[in-house]
Amino acid sequence: MAEKKKEILYTGSDTEGGITSGYNMNDGVKLKVPYSFFGSIYDEEEEKAVLKAMKQESQTMGPQVALFQQEFAKKFEVKHAFATTNCTTAMHVATQAFGIKEGDEVIVTPNTFIATSLVILKEGAKPVYADINPKTFNIDPSQIEDKITDRTKAIYVVHYGGQMCDMDPIMEIAKRHNLYVMEDCAHAHGAKYKGRQAGSIADIGCFSFHSLKNITTLGEGGMITTNNDEFADRIGRIRCMSLTHWPPEQKVFEFAGFRMEKTDVKDYWIPSHFDVIDDNGKWGNNYRMNETQAAVGRAQLKKLDMLISKRRENAHYLTNNLQSIKGITPVYEDPNCFHSYHLYTLCIEAEELGASRDDFMRVLYREEGIQGIQHYQPSYHFTGFKKLYNYPDRLCPNAEKFFYGRETNLPMHPRLTKEELDMIVTGIKNAAGKVRS
Repeated sequence: MAEKKKEILYTGSDTEGGITSGYNMNDGVKLKVPYSFFGSIYDEEEEKAVLKAMKQESQTMGPQVALFQQEFAKKFEVKHAFATTNCTTAMHVATQAFGIKEGDEVIVTPNTFIATSLVILKEGAKPVYADINPKTFNIDPSQIEDKITDRTKAIYVVHYGGQMCDMDPIMEIAKRHNLYVMEDCAHAHGAKYKGRQAGSIADIGCFSFHSLKNITTLGEGGMITTNNDEFADRIGRIRCMSLTHWPPEQKVFEFAGFRMEKTDVKDYWIPSHFDVIDDNGKWGNNYRMNETQAAVGRAQLKKLDMLISKRRENAHYLTNNLQSIKGITPVYEDPNCFHSYHLYTLCIEAEELGASRDDFMRVLYREEGIQGIQHYQPSYHFTGFKKLYNYPDRLCPNAEKFFYGRETNLPMHPRLTKEELDMIVTGIKNAAGKVRS
């Protein structure tokens, strides 16, 4: 009898992306409430969607993708939506659609995942960092204008944690200086600013469907939104290898001495199935979403309001029970915004608490079994960035103090139970008391 093959199960600590691939540290700490790597809810609707898509003949850029784009555009109140492989590729397409090139500058927040800056670097431009508001953790509009030079071409904002940036002054600055604006909406499914949907205000919006996000398409996926027809035309090509149609009115084609005449619409093969053009020197890539992911995205989109409602309920429960703890600052909600709570960011005020953020975290994690995660180290502190542009120290003091001294993100997803929420609250109260004494 053949020996049964042993199944190998990978844990978060030894997967390719390290802590960006899972949060199981495998360090012996007994957790009461771990930080989950799955931010949504799947049930039989997603299962049915997967099986249905698998039975289609078309497995990419077919009916599921088309319907997902239409439904997403309607939900987020925009003219156009384009599904992509992930948010990073969505932002790369946006950067190319803007025509960002070598020598240009793009103003961006330092408080974001590396992808927001990486797409700027990929086109040879320089990320220029503007500091954050210490209450909302979003880019501070008052810090933007001084960063503008004659090389500035765009402003990239990130709706951190699910609370949108103060968009009106940002759009006014952009208009005054003739700059493009991109919304990085990776955290912002379901978020609103003055009643307007995330991804509907700037020139282009980019969403993520990574497994951590408020809705997900089998672990990866993205969406580009725009109300600009010209950008939509470019985006459609750039995310699909610069493909375009031959002019429908053209009937005669000549190549290398070969003459082809299209006598009827049934001559579908003449002159070939597609043309390829550049967009002001920008060339596309294969950034297309597949049909199974899109089918799951459609099922998830129907649940979005319910998922956000659960997140908000969980977040408000935490806020109500944590706001009286000295040295602990719960999430601030901007009255102009509808917060969708991709993250619940707790701030530790060392001076009031009488202990550092790291001392607090050690007790919260090791003794109380509550796992927090830090987002995000200022991008300009990464080795490659310092090597490339030699960014100075204390470039964005609020962002630096936020990451290195104040914040941690508590477990936040729609599957949290009241028991788990109570364990989080008790753990924080206990940790604050222990480090204070």
